[in-house]
Amino acid sequence: MDFDRLRPQAHRILPGAAIPELPNFYSGKVRDNYDLPDGRRIIVATDRLSAFDRILCTVPFKGQVLTQTARFWFEATSDICANHVIDYPDPNVVVGRRLDILPVEIVVRGYLAGTTGTSVLTLYKKGQREMYGVRLPDGLADNEALPAAIITPTSKALDGDHDAPLTPHEILERGLLTPAQWGEVSAHALALFARGQAMAGERGLILADTKYEFGTDHEGRIVLADEIHTPDSSRYWRAESYEACLAAGERPESFDKDGVRAWVAARCDPYHDAIPAIPEAMILDTAKVYVGAFETITGRRFQPDLAGDTVLDRIRTRLSPFFGGA
Repeated sequence: MDFDRLRPQAHRILPGAAIPELPNFYSGKVRDNYDLPDGRRIIVATDRLSAFDRILCTVPFKGQVLTQTARFWFEATSDICANHVIDYPDPNVVVGRRLDILPVEIVVRGYLAGTTGTSVLTLYKKGQREMYGVRLPDGLADNEALPAAIITPTSKALDGDHDAPLTPHEILERGLLTPAQWGEVSAHALALFARGQAMAGERGLILADTKYEFGTDHEGRIVLADEIHTPDSSRYWRAESYEACLAAGERPESFDKDGVRAWVAARCDPYHDAIPAIPEAMILDTAKVYVGAFETITGRRFQPDLAGDTVLDRIRTRLSPFFGGA
């Protein structure tokens, strides 16, 4: 990857996409959204980098990378599961069907990995072998392949709460999903993951785990939403060095976008303190990681869209047909 060709455009960032002419604005951690009266949703991926439940910085090209990586995967998996995509009026923007998001977070894991409190590795290290309705064998090493891919569902946290592990029995007992919905979501998630692992393998990558978001449309059909197999929603490792890293007890080589997170955490309490200014070199290194992830995952050369004086100007122009809620 030749990142130097992109450095002159690194000033073109999208910290936010507030467009007054569009209706029903909602800002998430990374994406800014608009709900149109006809049931469509405009989703703009900004360049914000989120961690510790706050925005740390903006990373050049990140929004375009996320949208275009998800587009690659949505198109490659549309035969498995319907998705929310209607159109892409801009490299940072998807227009999709507005869905009622199901109240269960679906994570599929093929390896004993992770760092959060709900990850299988964290729970395994605490001595748990029964988790998420699955029993794991003794003797697994950190980052070792599981006997088979498993679904590790969690509840969707309310504001101020944390996701909590669920079993299929609990999902059905609490009425979070119907038996038919759970069966369909489970089948889709495992099939999507298998497709993702196979295609990643062709690119010299291991798709270790990933998160899926499902919703229902106005007819009650299950639809894949949000993003799929992006560097933000998935854990990718480089296959060529995996066995050596596993044997050495080291973390496998990855598209490590956690440099900023680690840098901040070493200098303050990121949940309570002011965030120190992040060095420009670190931000550019993170941009390089995202661009490299796109090119490796898709096999395509990253081409920034340089139309307009700024990224926001470009997006405003391309979304102007939707002004007034059209």
